[in-house]
Amino acid sequence: MGDAFIRHIELLGYEKRFFPSQHYVYMFLVKWNDLSEKVVYRRFTEIYEFHKALKEMFPIESGDINIENRIIPHLPAPKWFDGQRSTENRQGTLAEYCYALVNLPHKISRCLHVVSFFKVRHDDMNPVTDSQMKKPEVFLLPKDSKKNLADITGPIVLQTYRAIADYEKSSTSEMALKAGDMVDVVEKSENGWWFCQLKNKRGWVPAAYLEPMDGPDESEEQEPNYAGEAYVVQKSYTAVEEDELTLKEGDTIEVIHKLLDGWWVIRKDETTGYYPSMYLQKAGEVNTSVKSELRNRGAPPRRSTIRNAKSIHKQGRKKISQETYRRNSKKYIQNQRNIRGNPHNMANVIIEKNEPEDNKPKAQPAVPPRPSKDLILNRCTESTRRKIL
Repeated sequence: MGDAFIRHIELLGYEKRFFPSQHYVYMFLVKWNDLSEKVVYRRFTEIYEFHKALKEMFPIESGDINIENRIIPHLPAPKWFDGQRSTENRQGTLAEYCYALVNLPHKISRCLHVVSFFKVRHDDMNPVTDSQMKKPEVFLLPKDSKKNLADITGPIVLQTYRAIADYEKSSTSEMALKAGDMVDVVEKSENGWWFCQLKNKRGWVPAAYLEPMDGPDESEEQEPNYAGEAYVVQKSYTAVEEDELTLKEGDTIEVIHKLLDGWWVIRKDETTGYYPSMYLQKAGEVNTSVKSELRNRGAPPRRSTIRNAKSIHKQGRKKISQETYRRNSKKYIQNQRNIRGNPHNMANVIIEKNEPEDNKPKAQPAVPPRPSKDLILNRCTESTRRKIL
């Protein structure tokens, strides 16, 4: 395999730490060419020193010789005193800087200076802490931050989940769990793999092995949508369990229920069943190389396949049976056929959707024509007549 390089750098947010003294560090999710994903922590002063050294290495691309040739992004210098407000406000600039950095020509974006700076350090995996001090406060960048970079979340404690069974990791990017372990969830991916931290360890964990502390039900799960969303199968999968579907690449299906463990309920013609969400792509979306590479990873385990699972909740997790999915899906499809096949029903539907007469917008009155000059001179006041003379 060739030299390591970075595919993507995503700013997750920042931490407020209290040891050895109060300070702030930014959290970056670094995605490498071997498909590994690591979280690293850097102070802004470190980032700025890295930036200055990069400019010295590439004087032409930094605009030192001719400003018109500059392609290395700008980065403001640290303030005399960097407090929480400046740390928070700088997130938008820093996120844009990282995006531009990775997309520079390979001689810059893949140089040893860039690769070395974002490699995992010992203190990334084992940050220096003091049990007597406060736990670091985490401030996450919201998902829609590109649309509104000023709308940053306030101080939060990451959601804590409990492991319901032992999990042995199968790659270096994952994290092993013991039943009863309490983990903080940093990132929830809809493919069923969640990025978690446990004390000084961090890594990807199957969502199926985790349960929320306040109850067995996942409030984030949406209700089934029997109308369905069109998706295209990007990777074939052969069913292992009875309630799964076997599909081949290129098949078009409809997703009717998106579940957090990464196994979605889908409909193919009139048949429903589970399928790994990471092997699906929304119809009309462009297939990227990153998405294709991620599909080479194995699908996460399903909750129903976990042995010796022990929940702390007396009441079990609410689960819709596959028979219920099939029955409701067939009922929805039949209703749609009845509407299409019966013009009278179609008329009724249209009437129901029509707005009441009172709610219809009133027609706007027509603008009257401008009066002629003679008419103004004959009928208007002296002050109005003076304006056209």
